[in-house]
Amino acid sequence: MKKKHLIILCSILMVSCSKNSETINNTQEESSISFVDPFIGTGGHGHTYPGATVPFGMLQVSPVNGISEWDWCSGYHYSDDVLVGFSHLSLSGTGIGDLADIIFMPVNKDVDLTISPQSRDSISYKSSYSHKNEKASPGYYQVFLEDHDVNVELTTSKRTANHKYSFKKGDKNSVVIDLGFAINWDRPLETSLNIEDEFTISGTRFSKGWANNQKVFFVAKFSKPMVSHKLYADGNLTAEKSAKSKKTSTQLFFDTDDKNELQVKVALSSVSIENAKDNLDTSDFNFEGVKTSAENSWEKALSSFNVETKTDSLKTIFYTALYHAQLAPVTFSDKNGQFRLENDSIVTAENYTAYSTLSLWDTFRAEHPLLTLIAPDKASDMINSMLAYYEPKKILPVWTLYGNETNTMTGYHSIPVIVDAYRKGIRGFDAEKAYEAMKNTMLQDERGLNHYKKYGYIPYNLIDESVTISLEYAYDDWCVAEMAKMLGKEEDYQFFLNRSKAYQHLFDKESGFMRGKSQDGKSWNEPFDPKHSNHREQTDYTEGNAWQHSWFVPHAVDNLIEIHGGNKVFTNRLEQLFTESSEITGDNVSADITGLIGQYAHGNEPSHHIAYMFNHAAQPWRTQFWARTIMDTQYNTTPNGLSGNEDCGQMSAWYVLSSMGIYPMNPASGEYEIGTPIFEKATMNLPNGKTFTIEAENVSDKNFYIQSATFNGEVFNKTAISHDAILEGGSLLFVMGAKPNKNWGVTGKQQ
Repeated sequence: MKKKHLIILCSILMVSCSKNSETINNTQEESSISFVDPFIGTGGHGHTYPGATVPFGMLQVSPVNGISEWDWCSGYHYSDDVLVGFSHLSLSGTGIGDLADIIFMPVNKDVDLTISPQSRDSISYKSSYSHKNEKASPGYYQVFLEDHDVNVELTTSKRTANHKYSFKKGDKNSVVIDLGFAINWDRPLETSLNIEDEFTISGTRFSKGWANNQKVFFVAKFSKPMVSHKLYADGNLTAEKSAKSKKTSTQLFFDTDDKNELQVKVALSSVSIENAKDNLDTSDFNFEGVKTSAENSWEKALSSFNVETKTDSLKTIFYTALYHAQLAPVTFSDKNGQFRLENDSIVTAENYTAYSTLSLWDTFRAEHPLLTLIAPDKASDMINSMLAYYEPKKILPVWTLYGNETNTMTGYHSIPVIVDAYRKGIRGFDAEKAYEAMKNTMLQDERGLNHYKKYGYIPYNLIDESVTISLEYAYDDWCVAEMAKMLGKEEDYQFFLNRSKAYQHLFDKESGFMRGKSQDGKSWNEPFDPKHSNHREQTDYTEGNAWQHSWFVPHAVDNLIEIHGGNKVFTNRLEQLFTESSEITGDNVSADITGLIGQYAHGNEPSHHIAYMFNHAAQPWRTQFWARTIMDTQYNTTPNGLSGNEDCGQMSAWYVLSSMGIYPMNPASGEYEIGTPIFEKATMNLPNGKTFTIEAENVSDKNFYIQSATFNGEVFNKTAISHDAILEGGSLLFVMGAKPNKNWGVTGKQQ
């Protein structure tokens, strides 16, 4: 059958005519979106959702299982077989759960909404489903609800979700909207519903959770008129057409006709119902047309890369990763530019789109550098969004959810995102304003910066996670120094460059680890076990241990090697990271320590740059070996295909870049370390109209060592390539082999 399909495809291509026929390759015989599987990551600890959205869209309309547990942070987990509805806001791969707002559920019978469910079992409108009757692809989701005999299809545009419900012939056509429903950290504070006319319902949902002040306004328009409704306020039926209480819900009833199909369009806003109405698409109900547009937008978003390989599973992993890398951040400003800040002020994005869901502790590492290659216009918009979030407290965002600062995780990693973009020539933001924001942020006293400024590091007895926080502040300081240098601020450059050496205070040469140090500047935190983990309390490390966090000095790897005692000592310790036993000690081990290869934990972001550090110690073949090992063991095509939380695109961005053979070990350096390409040929179609191609001759699952390389026909013997060189376009050719060439990449200055 496979040969038959190939013959048919070849015949089609032979009779096709195209101006760009010379660029057609085996990848383009099928659309890029055909290789995307949104179910990858919905199992295990991936925490992704399978629902419909468009690239960086405002809405993520997705199924909700109704379970409040860690692996249901997105609202959905592949192990489940019960649904309670379809929400319009979802988180992709986070380690904390929130959102799942504005639940819609089609049903074929009267349900009891007077009950306040104590668990999912007591939800009257829930339904079982089977993965056999469930599909997902970019911009589209479908499932059959077994208890209600309803087929549900979902798609979306940038700001409007589209539902299509197909009922069984003769069955009641009904929809439940439950604004009191909540999962995980989310809790409703005040909700309202208003039956505006026979086609329209609107409402509000104010809640507190991970986002402490989340205000959602919505409007929904149906394709058929309502014939009746039941409206509830805190479980009490009301005869009115509007209700306001902590928990409001309604059951809407529609005419049963020959077609037995009901469509609904839903739009949201953080500002007002009026803005939600403005966000609502005004076109007729055309589900298939919206679906096609969504698919086209994804095809365009995925066309930034063409990869060629004989192994289809690698294409599935790659294009799904590229898809996941463009789910977040999400559009937050309304069509008129307005959006709400956490202090309830309404601001307007002038000449840019505002974004939220900024998982910066994760995404500064590879997600944002990837966006500078494939979506530089969005990169500048995201920075403008960060600057808007800076204004209320004059501190740059840490982790922004629905316009709220959650202060989740360590460091201020808006800073490297800004510096990386500016270094790469992205100028769609005010550089002086951005520099002022970076400088002010790193000079304030919150989140341990007072201790950091006083001691040059954070003593372990003053704040938990002191080692991780100190190392990350040191990196942020280096980034501020680099921005100061680019803007000609020499005094600031020297000041922040000096502070960026904070890691030197914490390095224990005897053990080879970064360790908690006391206020006296001499004594270490004892007893010390580098494998010990204690999740987020009474610990020197964030979601990890000393093995995983002692390597975070991406801005000064050469000095880190030097203080270790040179290349040999450094590489032996680094190799031991991957070959040490995977035992994690402690009574409260962080659940985030997953994807273990030795003590290396690919399932959490602090490990992501480590394999590329061998390049700086004259052993690039070790980078090639471990990068390929990580790709082969930590990603697959099943729902368990991610070894840890997706974290809004970072886990996937690592794969996208690493599989190409490059990775931003220092995300704000403007350089990419050379790893090992996994594809025979990979082409970047750059926004400036140029193409950059990476070819790997003889590459296979055994031939992953670089034997030699040429760049635009010239010998290439370096282990890094600059962003500027990539933007110029050209061809990087590697010859691969089964044994390491220990001479390649060892000599020559890295650029």
